[in-house]
Amino acid sequence: MGIFGALTTAVSGLSAQSYALENISGNIANSQTSGFKRIDTSFVDLIPDGAPKQEVSGSVTAQSRSTNTIQGQVTSSGVNTNLAVNGSGYFIVQQSTGSLDGKPVFANVNYYTRRGDFTVDSNGYMVNGAGYYLRGLKLDPTTGNPSGSSPTAIQITNDVIPAKATSSISYRASLPTVPATARASASVPGSELIDPGLTPGAASYTSASDAAKFVASSVSGGSVTAYDPLGNPVNVQVRWAKTANASAGPPAVQDTWSAYYQSNSGSGTEAWTRIGSDFTFTTGQMTAPTAPPTINNLTVNGVNVGNVKFDIGTNGISQYARTDGTVQVTTIDQNGYTAGKLASISITDTGRVRGNYTNGQAIDLFQVPLATFQGENNLKRMDGGAFAETAESGSPILGGGGKIVSGSLEGSNVDISQEFTKLIVTQQAYAANTRIVTTSNSMLQETINMIR
Repeated sequence: MGIFGALTTAVSGLSAQSYALENISGNIANSQTSGFKRIDTSFVDLIPDGAPKQEVSGSVTAQSRSTNTIQGQVTSSGVNTNLAVNGSGYFIVQQSTGSLDGKPVFANVNYYTRRGDFTVDSNGYMVNGAGYYLRGLKLDPTTGNPSGSSPTAIQITNDVIPAKATSSISYRASLPTVPATARASASVPGSELIDPGLTPGAASYTSASDAAKFVASSVSGGSVTAYDPLGNPVNVQVRWAKTANASAGPPAVQDTWSAYYQSNSGSGTEAWTRIGSDFTFTTGQMTAPTAPPTINNLTVNGVNVGNVKFDIGTNGISQYARTDGTVQVTTIDQNGYTAGKLASISITDTGRVRGNYTNGQAIDLFQVPLATFQGENNLKRMDGGAFAETAESGSPILGGGGKIVSGSLEGSNVDISQEFTKLIVTQQAYAANTRIVTTSNSMLQETINMIR
């Protein structure tokens, strides 16, 4: 059986090296395929049962060895919706089984892929170059939290987001000890205070003469555009008037200011309405109010915004000596906006699909989860760089994995130089096995000739 055993062993060697060559060929062919994981070849010896000192080296068979855990190089693609995974994990995707009314119909089967060349199709779905649709968790647009636990196909709609009325104005500023008002004069003590012809701290100044006196005895505190419930913009102008100096006692008083906003800007009908109560200061620090005031029914030129919180924080307003006598506004912002339509899509590093709208709002729409597996190299390979779970791979674990990199793609983990080296070794091993077949055939021929 020695010659016949050598012949059959050589044939198994030819078969194993042919299998290795097929894998090398596939690796080289997919060296530029995004997210491709090469297949290496393992050789396993098959030993027939034999007595001690009568054992033979046996034949061989070839098996595939997955490299799913080996990272490919991540490179920038310049496309916002392209995604790469830096680390472990797979995107959850699904295939379309057909279409209904021009829209894809999906089978309830999850696949997993590292191929992240996703783009938005005509129906708003994110689909990669192999035809797999990305799945994610839908987010509540108000809280930003997932609204469910089961991933669904990510679909971006062009729905207009409604306007939001301003409910809070964030304001931080430093007031001057001596405001540089129009009527202030260095030679006239107390001229920096509000005009004595006005009632200090009045709820509003509505007559043309009172409004003019107020403007002349106050300093600008900045402006911000607010929005009513229908998204109509209003310009909220803020001014500060100092009503008392601490140095004016006895009796002892504190530095006191009043804040107003312009409720009417019409010529001859200009009006200013007070914000909250007195703002008092001791050694530069605000002592009152102790809580942010509310602007009740903020109305500008007849447009009613509603009740708006004047959010000055804990120490957001201060008073210090400055030669310019102006209010230094460091923050003036608000939380309302007009209606807007979708302008672009971006994906954050945390895997959130974000809609960027024409009104300046950015709303997180979906969360892209990554799936990890205990037996990652036991996943079943599918066409298009996708994988299916198996009993050996275990069930997917959501919420872990590496980092999602937007605007980038993961390349193949194939190293051409290594594949060429394996190609040479495989060719030589195959050629050596053919020599065994040739030699075995010659020896068999000699045996036959001996009988003759």
